[in-house]
Amino acid sequence: MSSNSKWTAWENKVFEDALASYGKGTAEWWQNVAEAVGGKSVEEVKRHYQKLVQDINRIETGKVPLPNYNTTTNPYKS
Repeated sequence: MSSNSKWTAWENKVFEDALASYGKGTAEWWQNVAEAVGGKSVEEVKRHYQKLVQDINRIETGKVPLPNYNTTTNPYKS
């Protein structure tokens, strides 16, 4: 297994999908998520999950500012 701590966008997507698919608390949850991502150890998946939880907590407590989107124009409208 890789000891690389960097995660690609694809790995993040697979990680998030696996979290939703397997549901926390199921037997072998960490192992299933690690296997779904591939190339990551159970310990790497646990650390990545903890970072995700920290990020969510920062967002929910208002420690991360919301983007200032321009709501007066629609760039996709022709």
